[in-house]
Amino acid sequence: MTTLIFATNNEHKVSELQSLLPKDIHMITLREAGIDIDIPEPHDTLILNAEEKAHTIFKITAQNCFSEDTGLEIDALQGAPGVHSARYAGEDRNFQANIDKVLLNLKGIENRAAQFRTVICLIWNQQKYYFEGICRGTIIHENKGNAGFGYDPIFIPDGATKTFAEMTIEEKNLYSHRQKAVTKLLEFFTK
Repeated sequence: MTTLIFATNNEHKVSELQSLLPKDIHMITLREAGIDIDIPEPHDTLILNAEEKAHTIFKITAQNCFSEDTGLEIDALQGAPGVHSARYAGEDRNFQANIDKVLLNLKGIENRAAQFRTVICLIWNQQKYYFEGICRGTIIHENKGNAGFGYDPIFIPDGATKTFAEMTIEEKNLYSHRQKAVTKLLEFFTK
């Protein structure tokens, strides 16, 4: 059994990742590890923020751990909100306010192509490894669906007819950027 600490306090990410991991990998959340901190994300790239979070937890625990950072990158907004996705409309991380700001910034713009990008940083036996997953799609004009979190109600992945927020976790995992990054992480463990 492989045990990993997942460096997050985001319950949505925890439940999504638990649905992806096989039974022989036991994920421990920060709360389960007895760690109650909000890890800063001070960097301008997803990879550096993921590394910051994993390194912070490794310094505290000296245990194998991983973290991830995800951003919505919209072509017509030159990649915004990107690394600032969670705080796009302010420090309170309000999902609906973030969606409203995206829709306002895309008003009148025909090109609504976008991608979700996830970067995982794994610290395993004191070495760092990185895994990336990308899901291309389109930003729609209004919220649809109540599942998921973040920008899920306005993002339809390429090849689908529903937003992430209209999908079950199993359906979302067929397209998900996070699933693609986790698949690469799992391949690392099977080598």
